[in-house]
Amino acid sequence: MLATPVITLEAGQLARLEELLPRWRELPLYRALLSRLGSFAREPISRIPFITKRDMREGFPHNFLPSAAVLEAMLARNEVELEHTSGTSEERTPVLFRKGWWEEQETRVLRLNHFVAKVLDEHPGTRRATLTTPACNDRSCPVVWQSPAQRTFGNSRYVNLARIPFVLTEAELRRMAEEIIEWQPAFLDLSPVHGAWLALFCERHGLRFPSVKFILCSYEFESVVHRRILQRVFGVPVFNLYGSTETGHLLMEDEHGAMKASLENALLEVVEPDARHVGDLVVTTLTNEYMPLLRYRIGDLVERRDRPDAASYRVHGRVRDALRGPDGCRVTTREVDQCFTEIAGVAHYQLTQEENGFCRLRYIPDGAGPTAPELTGLLHRLTELLSPPVKVAVEAVTVLAPTHSGKFRLTCRV
Repeated sequence: MLATPVITLEAGQLARLEELLPRWRELPLYRALLSRLGSFAREPISRIPFITKRDMREGFPHNFLPSAAVLEAMLARNEVELEHTSGTSEERTPVLFRKGWWEEQETRVLRLNHFVAKVLDEHPGTRRATLTTPACNDRSCPVVWQSPAQRTFGNSRYVNLARIPFVLTEAELRRMAEEIIEWQPAFLDLSPVHGAWLALFCERHGLRFPSVKFILCSYEFESVVHRRILQRVFGVPVFNLYGSTETGHLLMEDEHGAMKASLENALLEVVEPDARHVGDLVVTTLTNEYMPLLRYRIGDLVERRDRPDAASYRVHGRVRDALRGPDGCRVTTREVDQCFTEIAGVAHYQLTQEENGFCRLRYIPDGAGPTAPELTGLLHRLTELLSPPVKVAVEAVTVLAPTHSGKFRLTCRV
């Protein structure tokens, strides 16, 4: 049988793995794992055990580099960058990559969207304004005030200085909006929760960002309620960008709404899929020569759909955020979020589930909030999804707190 185009393309990734194999065999982390492996061309990659954040943390940097002195020398020569994961599900993990690597692999995945690629080509040195989950690193710190110049790195300006957007004063929200207007970015790079909250402020005060051509949502799960607000207020295309600090960028939503993978950046596997083809995402990176990840279990749930031209994916949220449905089956964050598709009046929400199945929905209203019929329909869909006769209590609130990492969980078990 002739290979389809997508299979042919992914076969090229195996050839790339063959090129990387000699280098990986030198790394202490993989030396034992790969000692008995022949080649990827003859043996399935699935023979190799998964690695985890714990494997990355333990013994760092000796698990990837000859010694700590080598790392210190590379940092002194400004050859590499040392970052840390946010620590959403585990303690923070060090991540090492070559200077410039982050921007290179991001550009590749952004260009999977033809609309975005056209904007980048038409605006050399494209500026962006970033509203992300703030964490103290070499670029920004939410616990101290920093001037715009201190938060500007090349063509990127980091705008927000607080972890919880819902407690920001009107003056601080105005400062953020006016900084964006003054910066004149071609696009916004947003944590969807932070972005939607600023959008509601802009809507109340009639503020617009004329230079903005599109919006990227990244950093955490993008809800349909966040996207609805961003599209309504700013009137530009909103695209989802998916990846992680440790793997780089992996998936980009194209102009038709499909999440496409960068075959040059990483090889993706979906393991242990359920009856709906939703499984754990496993990532093998292909371009980070200093800290390559081989079969890294990232902790997210995805659904892969094979198409004639290329595979597409649906991100379903964190493994640990999945709820329990009928007969103990898994209910993902995405499945819960789809219940909000036709519901207006919600700016943000969190649905928690106790061991006995009892669920509590807390939401922050958008304006006057959802109508009584909308809320009744929403609770009916949630009850059906989570297995009747589960009770779903509902409460409107003014603040929902993030995790210690600064990220927000739309669903969680308590």
